[in-house]
Amino acid sequence: MVDYLIGVDGGGSGTRALVQSSAGPFVGSGEAGPSALGQGIAKAWRNIELAIRSAFDQGSLALPPWNRCALAAGLSGVTHAPLRDAFLAADPGFARLDAETDSFTMLIGAHGGKPGVILIAGTGSIAEALHADGSRATVGGWGFPVGDEGSGAWLGLQAVRHGQAAMDGRANPSPLARRVWMHCGDERQALQAWCAAAGQFEFAQLARAVFDTEAQDPHAAMLLQRAVEAIEDLALAVDPRGRLPLAASGSIAERLAPRMRPAWRGRLVPPKENAVAGALTLIRQAQAREPEEAV
Repeated sequence: MVDYLIGVDGGGSGTRALVQSSAGPFVGSGEAGPSALGQGIAKAWRNIELAIRSAFDQGSLALPPWNRCALAAGLSGVTHAPLRDAFLAADPGFARLDAETDSFTMLIGAHGGKPGVILIAGTGSIAEALHADGSRATVGGWGFPVGDEGSGAWLGLQAVRHGQAAMDGRANPSPLARRVWMHCGDERQALQAWCAAAGQFEFAQLARAVFDTEAQDPHAAMLLQRAVEAIEDLALAVDPRGRLPLAASGSIAERLAPRMRPAWRGRLVPPKENAVAGALTLIRQAQAREPEEAV
């Protein structure tokens, strides 16, 4: 018998859990450290369990046996099948365990479990759609540096390329180029050393420089226009007919969405809930379907 429904949102910076009694009332919410699967399966489970324990503590309830709980977790790294399989194999004994992508739980949360599109552009970028017939589509999300167009990391990479070109004399030493030099190094060896050590997160920190210099720097303005076009391409590819409501999420998408063409802006809706609420909605829907699936 399932007494509690649990939704979890887990990524590289932290884990959030939301617990609801199967009878209806919410129990509480909790947080813990990272649970991105790429950082280790044991670590992911440890922090998921800590976040769930914190949620029960908030509700002044003792932690029940896992076999009385059903869990849906939206986790970074689930798209990599070996990581997903290892995570499911390490199940400590939940009555039901569903593992989904963190972008899909964000989609479910944004549209309250109804059909729609989520366009995510933060450090990386991806778009997902849930159609009325229950089918799903995903575009983008190929990862940095080969993909994630329109994201913070992509903007930062383009900014650094411009800074390199300006240092060579192949481009004007514009305000954006000077911001890159200030951040990464204003000599060739220093800039090379920064690039060799930097990863996706470090490049994404330079996205702010692109926005900050837009008014004074035509190259920065051009990069932001290209980023808008990139996220529009994601939205078009995931929903070619353009019939679904569109929610934008992530620091970059939220700033670029008002710049999209009118046809896209007319479909924009504010997200109803966040990813952890979306995970809870998923497990609630799954439990509601169980009697039908058993027939």
